[in-house]
Amino acid sequence: MSNHGQEFGRLVEIVATLRGPDGCPWDRDQTLRSLSQFVLEESYEVVDAIERGDLDALREEIGDHIFEGVFLAQIASDLGPFDVADALRTVSDKLIRRHPHVFRNDGVVHDAASKERAPSADAALSRWDAQKAEERAAAGQTGQALGGLAKGLPALLLAYKLGKRAAAAGFDWSKATDVIEKIEEEVAELRDAIERHPCDAGHAEEEMGDLLFAIANLSRKLGIEPEAALRRASQKFTGRFNAMEATIAASRRRMREMSLEELEREWQRTKSRERTDQF
Repeated sequence: MSNHGQEFGRLVEIVATLRGPDGCPWDRDQTLRSLSQFVLEESYEVVDAIERGDLDALREEIGDHIFEGVFLAQIASDLGPFDVADALRTVSDKLIRRHPHVFRNDGVVHDAASKERAPSADAALSRWDAQKAEERAAAGQTGQALGGLAKGLPALLLAYKLGKRAAAAGFDWSKATDVIEKIEEEVAELRDAIERHPCDAGHAEEEMGDLLFAIANLSRKLGIEPEAALRRASQKFTGRFNAMEATIAASRRRMREMSLEELEREWQRTKSRERTDQF
C-alpha cells in the first residue's frame, strides 16, 4: 500500500476508535448536524491558509478538513447507510464520469493524441458542465436552471452562483457597464428607502439585499469571485486599521477622543505609508 493509503487508513481507524465504546465521549455524542459548523470552520481555515500563503498551516488545515470528512463518514457508517469507502468510491466514479476528456468509460486514461482530449481549460469546463447537466436530467432534475445549489453557501457566493446559472440560461446583462447602471439604480432605491421610510428596517433590508445581489453579478461579469475579493478587502482594511491604531497609540492619543476628521487624516497617512512601502 502507498504511504498516502497507509496514512488514510490510519486516520479512518483512529476516527472509528474515537467513536467506539472505548473512545471519546464527545466524539461519540456528535451527529451529522452537530458537525456542520466544524466542517464550515475548517473550510474557511483552509482558505485562510491559502490566501496567507502559509504552506505549513495549509498542511495542517488540509489534514483537519479531511478529518471532518472521515468523521462524517464514520457517523454515517454507525447509522448504517454508507461508510467512508462508499463515499470515496462515489467521488472517484464521479471524477472519471465527468472527465470524459481524460478517462475512458473503464477508467483508463485516453492516449495523449486522442481526439477525446480537451484542447483547453474552457473546453474541459464545458464538458464537465455538460456531463453534470446529463446527470441532472437522468435524475429527473430538469426544467430548473437554479436548482441543486447548496442552501448553506455563504450568501454572497450563492448570489454569484445564481447569476452564473441564470446567465447560462440566457438571462443576463450584455456587458459589465449595464450591471453598474443596475447598481446605481439599487443605490438610489436604498437611499430613497432610508430617507422616506427611516423606521422601516424591513424595506431597507430588502433594498440592501438587491444592491448586494447586483454587486455579486458585477463580480461575475468581471470574472471575479466575490467571496475572495471581499475577504482580501477585509484583510486589507484590518491591516490598515491596525497600523493606524498603532500609530495613534504611539502618539499617546485615543481613537475615541479624536474627531472623525482627525481619524480620516490618520487613515490617509496610513494608506500613503503603505503605498510608499510597496515601492
